[in-house]
Parts: sequence; structure tokens; C-alpha cells
Amino acid sequence: MTTVRARPVRLRRLCAVLAGLVVVVFGGIALLLRSGHTGAAFGVADQVSIFGLGLAVAAGLLVLARPTLEADERELRIRNVVGRHVIPWSAVRTVLFRDNRPWATLELHDDEQVPLMAVQAADGERTVEVVRALRQLLARSRDG
Repeated sequence: MTTVRARPVRLRRLCAVLAGLVVVVFGGIALLLRSGHTGAAFGVADQVSIFGLGLAVAAGLLVLARPTLEADERELRIRNVVGRHVIPWSAVRTVLFRDNRPWATLELHDDEQVPLMAVQAADGERTVEVVRALRQLLARSRDG
């Protein structure tokens, strides 16, 4: 049984680096918050709050790296930034990957389109290989 898996490589790296940077910056701000001579009084609760805010922003960045795709001869299991889909190949009309689009898309028989955010143009040749494999699985599902 052939299985195709995809995750956005460059986006995941970028989000991880940015999340780490956000934690470091907010941590630095939290540490320096009490030592300022602005006339405002900042306490430990303020420092903890600033650092907690940094953790929340970092977590939000990491959510952007969440998309995954897994496909086999029966169905596609898609997890985008928001939402999950399980789509049988019988519902798929075609796998699209148009120029100047950030990710591939499934076009369904009911004219609905489902973005495949795990298959990103920024990943270059790897993306082309995944799209070709998905199209082969679609062709096989129609033959058998």
C-alpha cells in the first residue's frame, strides 16, 4: 500500500525560529521591565504576564506549522491550520497546483476546493514530487 505524507518543511523551520526568537525577546523584555526608570512601577506579576504573552505569541506561530497530509489508496487525511478533512478519492475530481499559488488544492466533484496547506510551493521539488504522487493515487483509485 502506497502512502504519501507531506508537511511544510520551510514553513515549519521558519515558525520554529520565529517562535524561539519571540520567547527570547519577550523574556528579555520581562527581565528588563523592572529596571527601567520610567516612573511606572512594574512588579513580578507584570514580568510574568509579559513572558506569558510571549509564550502565547510563540504558540500561535507554531500553529501555523501544523498542516499535514497523509494519503493512501482509499482516502486523504488533511489537517490544515484550522480544521481537518478526511476525503475519499471517489470525491476528488483533480489535484491542482497552479502557478503563483502558495499550496496545492483538491478540487472535489461538488466544485468545492480544499487547500492542501502541507504541500507548499516554497518547498520546491519536494512539492512537485508530492503532487505527482497524489495524482498517481487519484489515477489508481479511478482504475481500480
